[in-house]
Amino acid sequence: TVAALAVVAFFVSTEIAKAADITFSGQIRSRMEFNEHLGGGTATASGVGTATNNSFQDDNTDEFIFSSVRLAADAKINDTTSAFIQMQSVRNWGNTLNTNAANLTAAGAGNGNASFSANNVDASVGIHQAYFTLKNFGGLPTDMKLGRQEIKLDGWRLFGNTIWTPGMQTHDAVTFHHKHDNMKVVAGYIKAREDSRVVEIDDGNDGSVFLVHANLKGVLGGQFSGIYTYFDNGCSPVTANAATAAVDCNNGENNFHTIGGRQAGKMFGLDYRGEYYYQFGRADGVANNGAAGTVDTDRSAYMFGVRVGKSFSNVMFKPGVTLWYDYLSGTTDEDQIDGDWSSFNTLFDTGHKFYGLQDVFLGIGNGGVGGTRGLGLQDLAVKFKMHPMPGWTFKFDAHAFATAEGICANTTTSNVTCADNSGGNNARYETWLGNEMDFTLVNKYNDNTKIMIGFSNFNAGAGMKKLKDNGGGLVGSSDANWAYLQFDVQF
Repeated sequence: TVAALAVVAFFVSTEIAKAADITFSGQIRSRMEFNEHLGGGTATASGVGTATNNSFQDDNTDEFIFSSVRLAADAKINDTTSAFIQMQSVRNWGNTLNTNAANLTAAGAGNGNASFSANNVDASVGIHQAYFTLKNFGGLPTDMKLGRQEIKLDGWRLFGNTIWTPGMQTHDAVTFHHKHDNMKVVAGYIKAREDSRVVEIDDGNDGSVFLVHANLKGVLGGQFSGIYTYFDNGCSPVTANAATAAVDCNNGENNFHTIGGRQAGKMFGLDYRGEYYYQFGRADGVANNGAAGTVDTDRSAYMFGVRVGKSFSNVMFKPGVTLWYDYLSGTTDEDQIDGDWSSFNTLFDTGHKFYGLQDVFLGIGNGGVGGTRGLGLQDLAVKFKMHPMPGWTFKFDAHAFATAEGICANTTTSNVTCADNSGGNNARYETWLGNEMDFTLVNKYNDNTKIMIGFSNFNAGAGMKKLKDNGGGLVGSSDANWAYLQFDVQF
């Protein structure tokens, strides 16, 4: 009986596989880096640096190679149902199973076996995306996508896949997609965090995101997008434990709304973009770095960005130049005394596209060490590109960074002690962070292979050194260099 059932199951599964239109795709991306701005003097006991501090150090270069491997299956099951599964393995070359797992996870390095491992066990493989799509769900002209998925909207200002990190960003979500003529609408729910199903019994530390996004083409030579999100962030950043697993949220609410719009297109021979977003709600648990008992903190923050560019396609080397400016609001001590939090949270953005290729300013808006400690950010940039020969593209980006508020304007989150805040040339009014220059050479080796060579230098100002010092004298150098060579093969 067992043998007969096995034979039947084999032939039935074969027929099901034949009935589905299945296509496979994959990607192998390997990058070698020489890095002076990740970790610095903040090495842990295991010797692995803390990347979020970006504390530039003399004679402290981290050299490493990583690979990310993806293999995907896209199944068109029938006229109304499809499924997509994408496996992923991310690892640094030479990582072993005995290396500190927490530090490997924090660095995005994966976990696997190396040449000196005793066995050939690789624990780095996981699921990057896995979702199914139901067309015309419920008889409506709307497709539903349910499962682990990437969410990329507009220029990835608020929702992107991070693009440069080894693993890229995905979400456990359900999204609804509607298209009609030149309009597209996306609505979705993201389960951003499920803290615990045992200890944290009241869901106070869980996190969810609700979003609605609409895009309309044919507006002012381009397209307009509007977005609304509600971030139900619970008690974050508090982690549930036996003491906090009571019946309510004892750290205050961190729920907030984001609303705004983006217009991008081409007019009078110029490429342009303009966008503005405003956030309001609560920031009780963020205002004092998550200290328990913080209450009644109102969130009111904003950001805007403008860009104007010109391409000369009829000129030798087809050059192009772009000017842009981004402003993200920050919080001062006066704001916090008044019970306000004014630091803009960039949500799930792809900051690598906007705030310099070295990724020095990630996690802006939460008051942590990864961004600007709640002081906001200004970015004035000039970008130049050209095509020196067929298949080659050269890019040069120059950024000038400053905080939106003075380095000593918020001693609570910046952790910077200033002896004199009375006026004049003191750090209270100092905003300058530094310059970053990014050089990138891209070669389209063939239709499936792209090679990238890059070099970046961040020249830090006095404000940057104060901000990243963290009170321990960890910033030992005024600049940081970064170089890389990347191969990206897709099939």
